[in-house]
Order: sequence, then C-alpha cells, then structure tokens
Amino acid sequence: MIGAAMILGLAGGAFAQEPPLKWGADAEGGAPYIFLDPQDPSRLIGFEVDLAAALAERIGQPIVHHQYNYDGLISGLNRGDIDLAMNGLEITPDRAKHVRFSRPYYVYTLQLVARADETRFRSVEELIEQRLSVGTLTETAASRFLERSGLEPSLYDGQAEPYQDLALGRLDAVLMDLPIAVSYARPNPRLKFIGEPFEQGFYAIALRTSDEALAKRVDAGLESLLATGDLQRIYEKWGIWNADQTLLTEPNAAAALLAGETDGFSIRNVLWSLVQASVVTIEISVCSMALAMLLGLMVAVARLYGPRPLQWLALLWVEFFRGIPVLLLLYVLYYGWPQVLESLGMSLMFAPSRMGAAILGFGLNYSAYEAEIYRAGIQAVPQGQWEAAASLGMSPQLTFRRVILPQAMRVILPPVTNDFVALFKDTSVASAIAVVELTKQYQILAKSSQRYMEIGLATTILYLVMSVPLGYLARRLEQRWGKPQ
Repeated sequence: MIGAAMILGLAGGAFAQEPPLKWGADAEGGAPYIFLDPQDPSRLIGFEVDLAAALAERIGQPIVHHQYNYDGLISGLNRGDIDLAMNGLEITPDRAKHVRFSRPYYVYTLQLVARADETRFRSVEELIEQRLSVGTLTETAASRFLERSGLEPSLYDGQAEPYQDLALGRLDAVLMDLPIAVSYARPNPRLKFIGEPFEQGFYAIALRTSDEALAKRVDAGLESLLATGDLQRIYEKWGIWNADQTLLTEPNAAAALLAGETDGFSIRNVLWSLVQASVVTIEISVCSMALAMLLGLMVAVARLYGPRPLQWLALLWVEFFRGIPVLLLLYVLYYGWPQVLESLGMSLMFAPSRMGAAILGFGLNYSAYEAEIYRAGIQAVPQGQWEAAASLGMSPQLTFRRVILPQAMRVILPPVTNDFVALFKDTSVASAIAVVELTKQYQILAKSSQRYMEIGLATTILYLVMSVPLGYLARRLEQRWGKPQ
C-alpha cells in the first residue's frame, strides 16, 4: 500500500477523524497518471496522485490509494472493494449505466504517433486510407475510433509496449490519448507526432450510483480546484495542460457523451468475436504443441542415448525451460530479443512476430515437459525388447523407431493429452504480447459491456468444445493402442 501511506501522509493530519476513501487505480498503468517514482520506487507519483491529494483537502476526507487492476475498476467499485475509481477512465454511455461519473477533471484528445522517418502519411485519414497497422490500448476511445474506421488495431495492455513496437518497425503508427503520447512518444527522438490532436473526450471519477452525497462532494471539490487554478497548476507540472481544458468550466460539457447511445452488444456479434478469437487459440495451441513434441522427443533421445556432453545439454534444456515462467519467456522473445538484435547491428527480420513469439515461447516451455514424458515412456519399455530386436538383426535406430517408440506411446499418450488441454488454457498468457486470443477477447467484451457472466459462460463453452474432444480422442487411442488383456 505505497499510495496509501503517501496520501495519508499528505492529508491525514488535517482530517484524521474522517474514514479514508479507498481510491482504486492501477499503478502499473504508467505515466503520467499514476506510477512508481523512478528515483524512489517506494512512492507513487503522477498527475492523478497529485489530484487525489488536492481533492482530499477540498472534501475534508483522506483518499487512500488501493492497487486495483484497470480492467476490474468498475466491477470492483460496485462490489464495494473501492469507493471511487480514478485512472484515466473515459466517460462512455456503457459505463454510465453502471456508475455515477463525477464532473470531468480532464479533457483528453487522441494523438497519432509515427516513426521519425515516416513519409507515407501525414494524417490519420491517410493512415486509414492505406490500411496501415496501428497499435493502441484495449477498450479505449482510440481503439473504438480505429474500429469505426474499419481498421483492426493491435491491442496492448501497457502504454510503453506499443511505442516500443513502433520504434522497432512492427507497427506503422500508434494512436493513444495525448497525455500518454506526451509521456512516452515526445521524449523519444525516434518518434514524432502526426497531425493535431483530435476526438475530444473526458476523464471523470467513477463512484457508485448509490453514493450520490459523496459524488456531489467530489463534484464540488473538482469545481473548487478548477476555480482556484490548482487543477491547472497540477496539469502544467506534468506538461498536459492545453487549451482544451477550458471545456472543464462548462458544467454540462460531458452531457452529450452520457446521453449517447450504447455500443449495443448483440449475441451474434459477441459469439462471432469469441469464435474468431478461438481460432487464434487453436492456432497457437496446435503449432506450439507440434513444436514442443518435436523438440521434446529430440531432447529425450539426446538425454538417453547421446554422448555425455549432449546429455548434459539436454538436462540443462529441461531444467531451464521448465524452471522459468512462460510469461517471462514471451516477454524476452518478443520485447527483449529485438533489442539484442539492434545492439548487435542485425536485422530485425530475425525477431519473431506476436504469433511467432507466442508459438515459440509455448513450444520451448512445453518441450521441457514433453521431454520428461518421453523419457519416462521410453524407459518404461522392458530392456528385453532391445535384446529381442538385436537378435533379429535390427539396428538400434530401427529398433527404436519400429519397436521401442510405438510401445512407449502407450505410456506417453495420456500425459501428452493432458498437456495439450493445459496448453489451450495457458494461451491466455499470450495476451501479454498483444495477441487477442479467447480469454483476452472475453476480457475486452466483458469489460466493455459489463456482462461478465453471460460472456463468461459463452467463453467457457468454447473452451470445453475445444478441449473435451481431445480427451475423447485420447481415450479412443488408448483403447486402440493399449496393452492386450
């Protein structure tokens, strides 16, 4: 609770008698909202941290930061885990159905960013016309704008990663809120702003609909900060004050947004989106498992029958890839490896794509487990089988291929099937490198519509449809290949 200690330290002395309000925000989101101070990781900084401290003084009640995942802020608020949510939350009609928004505290716009040497487009219209690749954050005004324009953006969970991929040439542009672009793109000499900011929207504090009294106090506090110039001073400190903020003086500035139509999620559209994401899950699972089985067999054979140095390398392979988290492996392959190539002056064509990194990462990780399964299965075949084959004049290679491996498959098949089913579920980790598979698509749809149960049920059914037939197939093969009674 770094934020709790910090904000209470600022405001606790003035109104210690008041119970603290729990402010939900995701400190992993990044600058300039709320993030760890690079000079002192024990404290949180950001314009929303400063705003929370100033607002606490205005309403006469301490505001304590509680770390909460951004995706769950609305549901956590209504569940009572937090009292207010302030984390760059955009006012949208869908969200307004579930929370009571305060008056806006910031007017954001969208800013297009490209590489410094980009000459193919000079505006977002030209970008859309050429159907170029664009990265942005999941379920934001930028992602909705791109989807309305007919583009399929690359969706990220973090703010820094899209700009990193842009600098590496994996994207043609990045479209995000102006405060994010100011913090991440403007200081980078390899990037540049394209055109003027556009598509105004509003950040506001979300509160429960039943907390109208608190909401009115928050509204009054924000109005006081705006009137005294404290709000402007906070934004100028972080370099995000601009002429658009004059709209904050209009009390009904966001009324048009709140009165707008909702996105209207239909069952057909939701199911189609989930089915498309299921195809991605199947592609990653099948390709990764094929790679894992091939590598696993090679490692197992090297460990059992290779020369001593090769046996040690095979053992090292198993212990290394079995001992590191697959999430770490994905990050290193997708984000770390290109940096190594750049430092060596090598072409980035050797850096894997998102799907390539996911398939390679899961394949390497699961190859360690498959290698141990194969090794155990091969060793389970009686030594007499080798001796009988040798007496018939069969070479060791032919014996392994025709006699040992087929018998070992009886032992290998059940655990391999279990691993395949587990891989289907583990593919959800691939969303960390902007792969929209089934679980990630569920999160996007559920967060947008707040229909966690209905969409979750549909997602569960799709996972079962993919995994249950595997178990049935494995049982049939076991019956067919099993030992005779």
